[in-house]
Amino acid sequence: MYCGGGVNIQRRSRTDIAVAILKIANNGAKKTHIVYEVNLNFNIAQKYLEMLKEKELIRNENGLFITTDKGKVFQDIAKEIEL
Repeated sequence: MYCGGGVNIQRRSRTDIAVAILKIANNGAKKTHIVYEVNLNFNIAQKYLEMLKEKELIRNENGLFITTDKGKVFQDIAKEIEL
């Protein structure tokens, strides 16, 4: 997608964003860290974090989001089938 001014914006898939969140949360990360590292706004990040928790790919412990074993398997599979 071209957005004028010489800036080329590449849209990320939902899977790309989910994998990026899980990667940052591998060793535990606060929501703010995830927001800045994945370049999301807080509302979008919250929706992804809720979805990842529902699917048991991430858990929240004392304010830290941590990728579960199931989340690590998901990361590996997503990496293998990257299109």
